[in-house]
Amino acid sequence: MRVILSGGGTGGHIYPALALAEVIKQHEPDSEFLYVGSERGVESNIVPATGMAFDKLSVQGFKRSLSLDNVKTVNLFLRAVKQSKKIIKDFKPDVVVGTGGYVAGAVVYAAQRMHIPTVIHEQNSVAGVTNKFLARGASKIGVAFDVAKQQFPAGKVTLVGNPRAQQVAHIVSTFSWQTLGLRDDKSTLLIFGGSQGAPAINSAVIEAMNTFNLRNYQVVVVTGPKRYDNVLSQLNSQGIAVADNVRILPYIDNMPEVLAKTNAIVSRAGATSIAEITALGIPSILVPSLHVTGNHQTKNAQSLVDDGAALVIAETDLNGETLITAVDSLLLNDKASENMAAQVAKVGIPDAGDRLYNLIQDAILEKKD
Repeated sequence: MRVILSGGGTGGHIYPALALAEVIKQHEPDSEFLYVGSERGVESNIVPATGMAFDKLSVQGFKRSLSLDNVKTVNLFLRAVKQSKKIIKDFKPDVVVGTGGYVAGAVVYAAQRMHIPTVIHEQNSVAGVTNKFLARGASKIGVAFDVAKQQFPAGKVTLVGNPRAQQVAHIVSTFSWQTLGLRDDKSTLLIFGGSQGAPAINSAVIEAMNTFNLRNYQVVVVTGPKRYDNVLSQLNSQGIAVADNVRILPYIDNMPEVLAKTNAIVSRAGATSIAEITALGIPSILVPSLHVTGNHQTKNAQSLVDDGAALVIAETDLNGETLITAVDSLLLNDKASENMAAQVAKVGIPDAGDRLYNLIQDAILEKKD
């Protein structure tokens, strides 16, 4: 199979595409891939590092207010569509898969105009602008949340989950908390606000630190590289020491292995985070970001809360006291933690990559018919 993958802007669009490529390779080892991303997006660093062939386009998003920049956006899009047609003609894909972001809009749209099978994947509970635009011309549509199905044409859409979940679920972790000077026989909480960190979560951690120091469970705080020094400075200026059961880190580069050994997590509610949490059955306390399109993180989180698979703290309600209360309700109550872990396992879709692969096969076969 020859596959063009496209998605950009955030890791939430990129990592599902890369996870899908792994699954396709498992089914069809001779498959060939080309990833088309934006020249300024993070995918221009992430994808080439995997060894996958990469091509890039110049695109940008629309401004929500009236702006002359939107004229430039349209011109860039039309130019990107033209470039995409040439890339597609040269590569000759059997299918083009879009996972979101403006760059995927140009690539998938070009493939649709060339009558090549296209599949789009929506990771969030609220459909993104690009996928809404592409839905009408798509051959098949896969979604990660059941609630997202109603936002797409009924005859095309299928609940498949997020391919990242299958990638994480099959990891055999050899990680030990002892590498951080902690113990493997104690319950461990991971607090992670995303690759860049989350100031609101970091502030609540600082407020809660004196209490965390006294708990019997362990706490690992990942601040984000740019916020690490600030967190340490604030703790120092307030005379707050960090006890032996707490570790503060700027970043973790082997997150899936660490997650596999985590008893509970405080996290944002992005699509990739939820895919990982549900794949591993981790009880979670979700703090949805307020600064996302369509408030989709709140809706992502609510889908788990409705199934008893997570707790949620609104960012406006987040402080040291609410954080401690939520964490204690899980890590000082074995029954509550076990019940939530069981519910998380039920809502996860560990074979998401296989499901999306099957959807791609259906799209190709329908074209041949």
